[in-house]
Amino acid sequence: MIKKILLVLSIAALVLTGCNYSEGGKPKANVSAGDKRNWNYGTNNGPTHWEEFSSTCGKGIHQSPVNIIPGKTLKMNHSYDLSMHDDITGLAKVIDNGHSIKVTPEHGGHIKLHGEIFDLLQYHFHGKSEHTIDGKRFDMVAHMVHQNPKTKQLAVVAVFFEEGAKNKVLEKIINHVGSTVQLDAQDFVPLQTEHYYHYIGSLTTPPCSENVQWYLLKQPQEASEEQIKHFRKFYVDNERPVQELHDRFIEVN
Repeated sequence: MIKKILLVLSIAALVLTGCNYSEGGKPKANVSAGDKRNWNYGTNNGPTHWEEFSSTCGKGIHQSPVNIIPGKTLKMNHSYDLSMHDDITGLAKVIDNGHSIKVTPEHGGHIKLHGEIFDLLQYHFHGKSEHTIDGKRFDMVAHMVHQNPKTKQLAVVAVFFEEGAKNKVLEKIINHVGSTVQLDAQDFVPLQTEHYYHYIGSLTTPPCSENVQWYLLKQPQEASEEQIKHFRKFYVDNERPVQELHDRFIEVN
């Protein structure tokens, strides 16, 4: 009987020990019951804890978003002027990925920087803009994520939204979360794309990877009060706090 009890206790100990390891056999960090180690925008695993998911989020000095002060900008280095070619209509998947509403086109367009092509990978939305202009947040923002297929460098074009008329593209996206729909990303990009702020920053979510080319279009688009509220039903505070600029500078075109 004692042997059976010892055997049961030994098995239980092995099971509990195994819970602290991943499938690859490596120890999991700080794993506890109910802690799925998934970053979010809340209190426990929010931005102040993102360093626990990626050290770059806490130690990086070229992080995004930032506050842009128009009076403290430099003229654009025209070698890195933005040229947009995202005007392609095609099927796109619209999903709620747990952090934002994300749209992934089957065949997206591209932008051109410094003679290099960056393909559109996806675009997603934040309930308020992450970057601020003179401390002001816009009512919403879309981040269009592009990647150079050769170097793998990322470039993000930010489109700001302010309350106004109903936006046809946003309405289509709102009504098709969880499905596939015909979309053209260019349809919610402002007509004037030659005026923007530019700087080198990072992803605004873990792993917070740096060396990301950021282009923030100066002309905002409109979205209705109902559309903004609808997006905020999904995510009302999915924006990272503003980060220090450190030794960087903002260019303007």
